[in-house]
Amino acid sequence: MIVAALPLVTSALSALAPSLGTAASSAASAAASAASASGSAGGDFGSVMAQVSGDALKKMKAAEATSISGLQGQASTQDVVQSVMSAQESLQTALAIRDKSVSAFQEISRMSI
Repeated sequence: MIVAALPLVTSALSALAPSLGTAASSAASAAASAASASGSAGGDFGSVMAQVSGDALKKMKAAEATSISGLQGQASTQDVVQSVMSAQESLQTALAIRDKSVSAFQEISRMSI
């Protein structure tokens, strides 16, 4: 079932990439490479989603650490803003991927067998 959803999610990521920035475009290219892989594409898709979520989590932790450093006076305001904006972009990308994945699953579940 995930293999059937892979083209839908890949096209959704490709459509989102220009509006969400570099994180979405890297996720779209990773999903496209997973879609073109032969054999068990389900495992590749899962690893792509794990990588995207792991990258988002790393950016969130980095933004938190930079924010704390900024409050302690060890980081500049510009560094804090850049780090928080990067984390926000990653979160928006993750939410968009989640929404498109749910939408693709719902579309597949409505298909007649």
